[in-house]
Amino acid sequence: MIFEKIGVQVPKILLPKKGTDMQHWAVIACDQYTSDPEYWQRLEQQTAKNISTLNLVFPEVYLDDADTEKRIAAINRTMEAYLADGSLEEQPSGFILVDRKTTAVESRKGLILALDLEQYDYTEGATGLIRSTEGTILDRLPPRIKVRQNAPIELPHIMVLIDDPQRTVIEPLFNQDLETVYDFSLLENGGHLKGYRVDQPELITQITTALEKLADPAAYREKYNVDGDVMLYAMGDGNHSFATAKAIWTKLKEEADDPTIVMSHPARFALVELVNVHDSGLEFEAIHRVLFNVNCVHLRQQMETFFAVRNTPLSFSFCVDFAEAASIAASTEGAHVFPIILGGRFGVYTVENPEYTLTVATLQVFLDHYLQENPTARIDYIHGEKAVTTLGGQPGCVGFYLPAISKHDLFKTIVLDGALPRKTFSLGEADEKRFYLECRRIQR
Repeated sequence: MIFEKIGVQVPKILLPKKGTDMQHWAVIACDQYTSDPEYWQRLEQQTAKNISTLNLVFPEVYLDDADTEKRIAAINRTMEAYLADGSLEEQPSGFILVDRKTTAVESRKGLILALDLEQYDYTEGATGLIRSTEGTILDRLPPRIKVRQNAPIELPHIMVLIDDPQRTVIEPLFNQDLETVYDFSLLENGGHLKGYRVDQPELITQITTALEKLADPAAYREKYNVDGDVMLYAMGDGNHSFATAKAIWTKLKEEADDPTIVMSHPARFALVELVNVHDSGLEFEAIHRVLFNVNCVHLRQQMETFFAVRNTPLSFSFCVDFAEAASIAASTEGAHVFPIILGGRFGVYTVENPEYTLTVATLQVFLDHYLQENPTARIDYIHGEKAVTTLGGQPGCVGFYLPAISKHDLFKTIVLDGALPRKTFSLGEADEKRFYLECRRIQR
């Protein structure tokens, strides 16, 4: 069942067979802990001898390893095996209502459904129903495409946001008497997860009708005080995974013998968790930066030159500790200020007369320039100040601490200004990220 007006498909979800150890089945998104191979080694030990989504995904911490092709082939074989031996069972058409407890929040509510990739375009300036919240790094797509292109199933860590202040789409479902399909604690400090089946026709109508009201052009224009095409969905987490699905779907269409028949291909859709940006359990966290393989003195010189040329003067001062640096950043108005750990010492950089609205944009434009000029340097995007301090405090490393943006401003910012700089915000800390669980067939 497809609701083209709102870009929704009611999917046939695959869930592990009854009796599966769900705690070992579900693991965290592959793009987390990318500088912490020990985390993933612990997961391998914990899930050993169990069917697990760990065997179906490619943790990005291993992307640079020499056995990439071998690992991808093993993933595809395991997917086929789980389908053949009954480890995964197809459910009746419907949605899954999700309630996630983390160490930070008691409840974060979501709804698993499939979105139409025909309604999405990740290129800059796109104005479709589904929009990127950050710039898509095209260089990050090829390894993801390799993993997905021959995969018989998908399993999402994608979270997509809706702007529903009246809480009309997801929240009313929690007043219904729904069948519980899973209820278990997650590994590695991940909290607790409950899922409920939503397959009653009247509830599906209730959900889609509420989404149609959010997508009403007149209501949209009044809400944001703009003209133009409606944006109903904004990418939260998993932007590059969604873009990967789009790239594969586009290629399938281009190569199709019959342009009509291909439109019913399951790869036209991607499974996601829909979350209301106004959900009290949804927290926007900053995504920090750490540079590796750098000369700290040279980096400071490069920064001073870069910002001086742009007539946005840069100043630096050392601080006693991170608390002092954070206090200075929080109390400064007009300029962009970001704490830093450099050479094992804390400090703050201040950029006067910044060109951009967001502090992250001011920093990122320099980092992009620096990495281009210094190809031996490497960047990682880090969740959590503690991890920045640990990694950035090592020799040859520099950590940059960035502020979080207000989630209530997200949709209006995207509508008015377009996509944000990449890695501007995160939906919670690393262990709050979506865990893999539900699956769906993406091949005929």
